[in-house]
Amino acid sequence: MTDGSPLPFPLLFSSDSLDDAALDGVREVLRAADATHALGRHITATMEWASGVRLPSTLAARWELLASVAARDVAAARVLEPHLDALSILDEAASAGLEIAVDPDATWGVFAAEGAGMRLEARNDGGTWTLHGTKPWCSLAAHLSHALVTAWVDDDRRQLFAVDLRDPAVTARPGPWHARGLAQVVSAPIDVDGAVALPVGDPGWYLRRPGFAHGGVGVAACWWGGAIPLRTALRDAARSERADQVAAMHLGRAHVALWAARAALVETADVFAAGDAAGQGLRAARARTVVADAVETVIASSAHALGPLPLTADESHARRVADLQVYVRQHHAERDLARIGADVAAGDGAW
Repeated sequence: MTDGSPLPFPLLFSSDSLDDAALDGVREVLRAADATHALGRHITATMEWASGVRLPSTLAARWELLASVAARDVAAARVLEPHLDALSILDEAASAGLEIAVDPDATWGVFAAEGAGMRLEARNDGGTWTLHGTKPWCSLAAHLSHALVTAWVDDDRRQLFAVDLRDPAVTARPGPWHARGLAQVVSAPIDVDGAVALPVGDPGWYLRRPGFAHGGVGVAACWWGGAIPLRTALRDAARSERADQVAAMHLGRAHVALWAARAALVETADVFAAGDAAGQGLRAARARTVVADAVETVIASSAHALGPLPLTADESHARRVADLQVYVRQHHAERDLARIGADVAAGDGAW
């Protein structure tokens, strides 16, 4: 169920930019989402739905699906996005001749973050790889069946591995997780003591592949879709009898921010679909920054225009705002801008 007015479809792209088969596939997944009990709130039901979703045939269809799911429920998109990212990584690996056997009914996560005082190492003993140590920020590890995990193979290099999270050598910690947003999507460390793992590519392949940039923008598509119902709330407020120019101004600011972010996502999808590998990292970072800034603008505009009432009396609105605030912090703000600036200074500044 959505938490506002009926959503248009497609939401992010125009219908003529997606082929009929891709559109039909997205529609089918969204119908199943709408029929899912307490989508995003009941984590087991949401994961059962997500586990049945197959990788859309095009990048645009994947981003359309993620944005449309986030417009329904931000937490549901947070569950689906890493599952689709893992399927995309495995598909990319297979295309590069790195295919590994996987359970078609597996539920996947992607654990690639690092944290102070935590280190996951991979050891090769006679051709068998095992993982040892602790990996931080492992979202839903207690619920998933499998994950793609980066681990250190020496002092300087990391490699991607597929691991069965049901292995007794893997322990998912219950926390700490005191989040008010995405409260049910627990992202806590896992401790690993000799779990057998399958290598996916050589050291550094995970970061070198074109799909790394694609996955990063997929997260931004979730942020963008998650903010759409806040714009709807601002529009409804601007239509009320008591609305003044300030209400219209806040709606205008939110609309322009989301319009610009949509333009960035659509252009990025077109460039990626054309297959030009040059500068994809910079393009992805720019798109993520534009979208993150837009979402924060919309959150601020909705707070200023609507006041405290929906944050305290409207459960759906309050949860959406809290979920978005946590989710968009996957963007590293000024640090990401600094990386963009360094890339442009080094000569990688093509529009």
